[in-house]
Amino acid sequence: MSEAQQRNKVLVRRFLEAQAKGDLDAVKEMMSPNFVDHNLRPGKKPDREGYLRVVAEEQAAFSDIRYIIEDQIAEGDKVMTRWTGSGVHDRGQYQGFAPTGRRSADKIIDVHRIEGGKIAEEWKGASTIAALQEERLAQVERERERVEQELRVARSIQHASLPEEVPTLEGWQINPYYQPAREVGGDFYDFHPLSEGRLGLVVGDATGKGVPAALVMSTTCGMLQLAARGSDSFSPGEVLSQVSETLFVRIPPNMFVTCFYAILDPQSGSLTYANAGHDVPYLHRNGEAEELRARGMPLGLMPGMGYEEKETILQAGEAALFYSDGLVEAHDPEGEMFGFPRLQALMAEHAKVTYLGDFLLEELYSFVGEGWEQEDDITLLTLRRSAIRR
Repeated sequence: MSEAQQRNKVLVRRFLEAQAKGDLDAVKEMMSPNFVDHNLRPGKKPDREGYLRVVAEEQAAFSDIRYIIEDQIAEGDKVMTRWTGSGVHDRGQYQGFAPTGRRSADKIIDVHRIEGGKIAEEWKGASTIAALQEERLAQVERERERVEQELRVARSIQHASLPEEVPTLEGWQINPYYQPAREVGGDFYDFHPLSEGRLGLVVGDATGKGVPAALVMSTTCGMLQLAARGSDSFSPGEVLSQVSETLFVRIPPNMFVTCFYAILDPQSGSLTYANAGHDVPYLHRNGEAEELRARGMPLGLMPGMGYEEKETILQAGEAALFYSDGLVEAHDPEGEMFGFPRLQALMAEHAKVTYLGDFLLEELYSFVGEGWEQEDDITLLTLRRSAIRR
């Protein structure tokens, strides 16, 4: 990474930190005079002053605002930041919702373009979870019957999109687990049988929950299958690039899809993979949990995206874990998050258990305690190469 890209990442961090603190002067100082806000905000102009008004409205409605930056990627003059913002809605009305005194949280992916040491453009994708979703459902109680009908239709679409069977490969164990937070959700996993005995494995997450997420999820699954079968190069990066380009013009501008796509050669143990902004999988090797990192923006967020490809070899007895954020972002009664460090440590210490997914779910349920209400969809997919019998 160049020094300029590192400076850009630092600038974006300072930009977000100033917003969390409500320091509008600092926010304005870091913005280009010709700043463009590409986010759709009703009644707001896409310029610098319109953006500052949004920040001020958030400060007026929420207290104890916290921004937690989880990951950043710098490419050229752009920086992608994955972060979580939360606050207690106890001060004033926000986006038509009256104060509830409850903490709400957003999972957000921002893309900023830097020009001359200033923030010149911003694109945003956010998935609102828990409290605000429940408030909206409560306010549209009179439409319950219509919503339930839509959910039934979406559930049938979603179930039809998920694989009916798990592939059987000699010398390999594949174990999926999927549980939506509501009747339907945006998580998905899939398997793509390819030529020469290879297998494509997919785990993804469409923003949001409910009917819109299920429809985007189903659309993405179909596009991935078509792209995978139409490619003769066994290139996960090419598959993701094709799907992202198509999704960009077909899904709402405030939605996106994170996706990890890998191609397994069961004979050699080769795993080639690419990542579209999804949570980083882990590979258990030599008593450690290695991250399978590869750079790439979420699908459908921006046009013209390319995806870095990497390759590793799974040796006998090694296991890989692909998952969605519903696991790591679960909270205990005190508000502590299950978190990536905890998952990585569990993967390092216990990956050799026969049913890794079941073990991790037991750890999750022990962590959140009784009465836990699932906050987000949970998907786990474990891939293990059998140990050599002597």
